[in-house]
Amino acid sequence: MLEKMKEIVLRYEDLQAQLGDPSVYGNAEKLKIITRELKELEPMVNAFHAYEKAVSRRNGAEALLKDPEFRQLAQEEWSEAKADVERLERELTLLLLPRDPNDQRNVIMELRGGVGGEEGALFAASLLRMYSMYAQSRGWKMEIVGMNETELGGVKECSVLIEGEGAYSRLKFESGVHRVQRVPETESGGRIHTSAATVAVLPEAEDVECSIDPKDLQIDTYRASGAGGQHVNKTESAIRITHLPSGLVVECQDERSQYKNKDKAMKVLRSRLYEMEREKQSAVAAAQRKSQVGSGDRSERIRTYNFPQGRVTDHRIGLTLYKLDSVMNGALDELIDALVTADQAERLSNREYQ
Repeated sequence: MLEKMKEIVLRYEDLQAQLGDPSVYGNAEKLKIITRELKELEPMVNAFHAYEKAVSRRNGAEALLKDPEFRQLAQEEWSEAKADVERLERELTLLLLPRDPNDQRNVIMELRGGVGGEEGALFAASLLRMYSMYAQSRGWKMEIVGMNETELGGVKECSVLIEGEGAYSRLKFESGVHRVQRVPETESGGRIHTSAATVAVLPEAEDVECSIDPKDLQIDTYRASGAGGQHVNKTESAIRITHLPSGLVVECQDERSQYKNKDKAMKVLRSRLYEMEREKQSAVAAAQRKSQVGSGDRSERIRTYNFPQGRVTDHRIGLTLYKLDSVMNGALDELIDALVTADQAERLSNREYQ
């Protein structure tokens, strides 16, 4: 581990030296790459410097333990430094785990009402509100790309774009089936129903990673439907893009501008195609080992929201919180932090960092 950290420090210092070259600032792409790598390496370098200082303190205190005059003071200093060394060793081990290359990407999130009909669609709308409030709490920007609603305000299906630092690293654990147990507003007898909604979280693909031949696209325009005042049904601003080789269809009618709708729809299409390719490449690895926090398969039940008991349970890690109201209001960090920790523990046990 120490040898690896020394290599990282040398790389960090080399990148800092490159920033001292005025010519770098004339190359926007190179500057972006250097600053991004520096940002990624900085937490490791800072932790390593803190580790070296703690080791130095511990060794200095250890030498003083032999002196009867300073033994009592040295014992206290040695104990504190030893605890710091152990804590920083654990921190460095986690920082050295291989990073998911998609962690810093924006997110395309797709929600669909599942079993339960109208109640499943209403729950999908509740999840959309939950993720919207969570994104707001993290300082992320969330935009609706396409929405298909029911007459009662439920969500049959919805695509949203979430932009912000580390969005995918936090939200990637949300893919799967979310189950709800509650008394529907339409239920006169007060019986508890079980319904579900599915969530898919895709990393936003960049143009260079997923080139699409325009000849493979069928683009149709149509008039927007739903709420929208005078704009509705007057201009053909809504866009439907069909990717002919894969059969994928993406629609967007959220914006008044046809150009903006096409841009958003292309982002979703590109991300879906990128995800399809990722799934192909990882199929063999996924068969060999399934992560403790789940495969991310949309068919896998990951969480239950029980309204009568005010609890939410994540089945992948066996965590139950009696904080349903706050969770539904976007307080997801406690759940997500636990999932991140479980993921790290699983990868450490498999020694992926070696």
